[in-house]
Amino acid sequence: VQLAESGGGLVRPGGSLRLSCAASGFNFGDYAMSWARQAPGKAHEWIAGIKGDGSDVWYGDSVRGRVTISRDNGKNTMYLQITKMAPEETAVYFCFLGGSWGQGTQVTVSS
Repeated sequence: VQLAESGGGLVRPGGSLRLSCAASGFNFGDYAMSWARQAPGKAHEWIAGIKGDGSDVWYGDSVRGRVTISRDNGKNTMYLQITKMAPEETAVYFCFLGGSWGQGTQVTVSS
C-alpha cells in the first residue's frame, strides 16, 4: 500500500483548499478510505471517511458542513475539499487505510 498526499500550502483564514491522495499497490475501489490531521502538539484527529464505491461518507463533528470528501476510483485518487478554514486548522493532513498512512501534506492557515 502506498499513499501520497498533495495540495497543501498556505491558506488565508476563511479560505478553501483541495487536497488529493494518490493510492497504489492495492485495489483502491475495494476499500473505504479516510482523512485525518495532526496539529502541532496534538493527537491525530479523524476528519472524514468514504466508502469504497463512494456511496457513503462520514465526517467528524469539527468539520461537518465545511468539508467534502470524494474519490475517483478510475484515477485511484481521493480528495478532500475544505472551506472556511480557521488558523487552528493548521496541521499536517494525512490519508490512511487501516494502518497504512501517507507522508502527509502541510496546511497552514494564516493571514
